[in-house]
Amino acid sequence: MSGTELVLLRHGESVWNAERRYQGQQGTGLSARGRQQAKQAAEYLQSLEFDGIVASDLQRVTETLQPYLDSQDHLEVRVDKRWREIDVGTWGGRMIANVAAEEPDVVEAFARGEDVARGGGETFRQLRARVWEAAHDITRSGVRRVLVVTHGGPIRVAAASALGLPAGDEMLLDPPGNCSLTTLRLDGLTSYNVPTGMDR
Repeated sequence: MSGTELVLLRHGESVWNAERRYQGQQGTGLSARGRQQAKQAAEYLQSLEFDGIVASDLQRVTETLQPYLDSQDHLEVRVDKRWREIDVGTWGGRMIANVAAEEPDVVEAFARGEDVARGGGETFRQLRARVWEAAHDITRSGVRRVLVVTHGGPIRVAAASALGLPAGDEMLLDPPGNCSLTTLRLDGLTSYNVPTGMDR
C-alpha cells in the first residue's frame, strides 16, 4: 500500500450512547466513561506521529480530541463536517428500544441489510460518498499520516471503501468501539477497531 495513512479514532462513549439513544448528527458530550476513554486514547496516541488532524465538528468528537490536544502543541485541527455521523433524522435522541417498538418495519428492513434513510435522514450510500470524498481530500495533501477523529458510521464506510467492498457490505463490519482506532489508506485497510484503552 502507498499514500497517506489515515488513523481513524472513534469518539468516546457519549451520554446518549450510555442511555441507548440514537444520535446521528445530534447528541451530547461524553459520559464519565467516555472522558476516561478519551484520556486513555490520548496516552495511546502519544506513541504515534501525525502530520495533521481532521475532526468532525460534533461535541462528542471535540471532547474526545481535547485530552490529546492538551498533550501536544504543534498540530492544528481542521474541522470537516463531512466526517459527521450519518444523519438519522427524527430518530436522533430517541431511545433505541422505543424506535424498535414504534417503527418495527423500518428497523427490520435495516436489520435485513436494506439501505433505508432512518428517520428521513441519510442512507449509508450517501454517507459513504461524502466520507470517501473527504478521505480523498486528505490524501491529496501528500502527508504521511493524519489523525481523523470521527464516528462509527464514517469509520465503517471508510473501511469498506478501502477494502473495495460493494455498497451495502459495510454492514458486514462490526461497529467500531468507542475510542478504537482503524488505520487505512485509500488502497487498503491496515487495522480495524483496535482498542486504545480500558477495553484492550
